[in-house]
Amino acid sequence: MEREKLSSRMGFILLSAGCAIGIGNVWRFPYVAGLYGGGVFVLFYLFFLIIMGIPVMTMEFAVGRASKKSIIKSFQKLEKPGQKWHLHGYLGMAGNYILMMFYTTVAGWMLYYFYQMLRGNFQGKDSQQVGGMFQDMLASPQILLTSMIIIVAAGIFICSVGLQKGVERITKIMMTLLLVIIVILAVHSLTLKGGIEGLKFYLLPDFERAREVGILETITAAMNQAFFTLSLGIGSMGIFGSYIDKKHGLLGESVNIAVLDTFVALVSGLIIFPTCFAFGISPDQGPGLIFVTLPNIFNGMTGGRIWGTLFFIFMSFAAFSTILAVFENIISCGMDLFHWSRKKSCLINLAAILFLSLPCVFGYNLWSAFQPLGEGSTVLDLEDFLVSNVILPFGSLCYLLFCVSRWGWGFENYQKEVNTGTGIKLPSWIQIYVKYILPVLLLFLTVKGMIR
Repeated sequence: MEREKLSSRMGFILLSAGCAIGIGNVWRFPYVAGLYGGGVFVLFYLFFLIIMGIPVMTMEFAVGRASKKSIIKSFQKLEKPGQKWHLHGYLGMAGNYILMMFYTTVAGWMLYYFYQMLRGNFQGKDSQQVGGMFQDMLASPQILLTSMIIIVAAGIFICSVGLQKGVERITKIMMTLLLVIIVILAVHSLTLKGGIEGLKFYLLPDFERAREVGILETITAAMNQAFFTLSLGIGSMGIFGSYIDKKHGLLGESVNIAVLDTFVALVSGLIIFPTCFAFGISPDQGPGLIFVTLPNIFNGMTGGRIWGTLFFIFMSFAAFSTILAVFENIISCGMDLFHWSRKKSCLINLAAILFLSLPCVFGYNLWSAFQPLGEGSTVLDLEDFLVSNVILPFGSLCYLLFCVSRWGWGFENYQKEVNTGTGIKLPSWIQIYVKYILPVLLLFLTVKGMIR
């Protein structure tokens, strides 16, 4: 069976960026930036994106493109006889499934809020009532289950249509709309009275604020955000590498994707900080900011229902673009490993993902007594911890060691694959950095994530 291909370079860039752009860009980036000194954090973030995120992304793309396979088979094809690198592929696939076990539920929240905003159900409610609506949603297994089923069914259906006609076509439309909506919302936020103060808080470097929380903490947080924002380590980028031709070098493509991802993260801050400052709200509330604070702000804003609806379409697209990319990775793996047709892999995974997503749904209501990480924690927190703090950094370390060590694929093979095609070339001098310094940085992130 001949491997499917993406129809265009733009499709590849938007799909990969769609995978990287998720809800973490929108609620986590502005919150962390505000906490760690605004512009100081942003500068460190950009630095680590260049020295950590982009190199590891080229590695995942290189393994995907050289093998033309999904995560498990890609290592099997490139490793030397008798080696066991492909065992990481099974961990990576587990990471994809665990990520979808909670991400589908959170995407369902976005969809439900979009529906509520569209219908005007927040209008006339005070802040306590809006907060109550969020709690009511979490307490209702019916609402969470229905929203999750719609998200999973829609994602699997789009994947079942095919790579070009389904995944690529829908992602192109969705990502284009996402970029347009985010710019409209940002321009609108900057016109609000008091919004410029929020902009200063966000983008002007405040070394005093960074010193208060600790410079080392600020640097670590920036390293963390720069790395995790790109969803590396579980083959969700590698799969799109396996679908592209060799016309363009992989370093330039990785830079393009990182720029798009960073653009969305930075512009999200341009929406959230000016809006919060204009209405005298603290922008450091994480998920509560999106589901409690912002609906309150939209309530008090002229045309708030329209702006709120646009915002939750944008949030739904950000979440759904990641879901489509990870579903494609999961479905492709079934096709590679078991030689299933695309339709069969979609049907089996539809049942599997629906079933696996139930603990997260019930973790807020029927199973809320189960608090795996201590008081107040939920099933979602456990699943998120496993993916973000264990599987992603460890998986990225595996990709890195595979690409640069002579016991793996080897630096020469990796460099040759990255440099095949037009565009920026990966220089040979970088070998010392990726062999001896980058592994230490990744090991630091992995250990720090596990002992939190």
